[in-house]
Amino acid sequence: MGANPDSAAQQSRTLEKLTPYLFISPWILGFLFFTLGPLIFSLVMSFYDWPVVGERTFIGLENYEIMLTQDPLFWDSLWVTIKFGLFFVPFNIVLGLLLAVLLNQRVIGSGIFRTIFYLPSVISGVALVTIWAWIYSHEYGILNFLLGLAGIEGPNWLGDPSWSLLAIVVASLWGLGGTMLILLTGLQSIPKELYEAAKMSGVPAWARLIFITIPMLSPMLLFTFITSIIAAFQQLTIALLLTGGGPLESTYFFAMYIYDNAFKHFEMGFAAANSWVMFLIILVLSMMVMKSSSAWVYYEGEMKNKDQSDG
Repeated sequence: MGANPDSAAQQSRTLEKLTPYLFISPWILGFLFFTLGPLIFSLVMSFYDWPVVGERTFIGLENYEIMLTQDPLFWDSLWVTIKFGLFFVPFNIVLGLLLAVLLNQRVIGSGIFRTIFYLPSVISGVALVTIWAWIYSHEYGILNFLLGLAGIEGPNWLGDPSWSLLAIVVASLWGLGGTMLILLTGLQSIPKELYEAAKMSGVPAWARLIFITIPMLSPMLLFTFITSIIAAFQQLTIALLLTGGGPLESTYFFAMYIYDNAFKHFEMGFAAANSWVMFLIILVLSMMVMKSSSAWVYYEGEMKNKDQSDG
């Protein structure tokens, strides 16, 4: 007897449906085992007294209670991180936008300049810290040397609490090439006809930037706004290697607080609770930004659909 054609067709359709899942299965397995799994496991850990070596004891919400009511380092590190974010986030976006606008000009060698400005963002954290430690050195740093040529006595950038956080902000902004590249991609997608029509109407360059570039670029600005907030709260490597959280805990970031609890005090349950509080703070801030986006983010497709419906 020959094969049933209906059965063969059914098998073919089933295989056709399963094929996409087979292709994405490596990502799905990686997400389950290396992202979702550890995420759920860390939530479970946060309800335990979980030393690296020794008995693990369920303590409920005690880790959260101690963190919020008894540990001043939690609030101190959170405040340092907020102050850092208030400087880092706007400067990262504004400077990235200015660089993107400059590098979007059609000039000779623009591709080389784009590469030069993007390269610092792919330098490893240790190499970046080595460069900035030499720049900021109070004794032989190039920054104080240049200030000395102008007759200005440079401060102890990394040893003075008044300057240390600013020094970390500047060092962190050195890697804004990623933000610049995202915004540059958005700039190149803006229709040239808009600028040409504005020029023919006599609109000055600053007005074209405010009324054409920024509205058309607003979805990209929304993305960089959220990612900058996340980066600010996850700041660790530069401060850890440059200042170690000092002086006087002026650069003791929230991520460093988590790091110390996990790998210096070996309180894994407490560190997991710290991490979940960070996650909730970032989630709330991101949701607030997304909620506000309806007032300032322009989506061309939505406007077209609205015009068609009105018509």
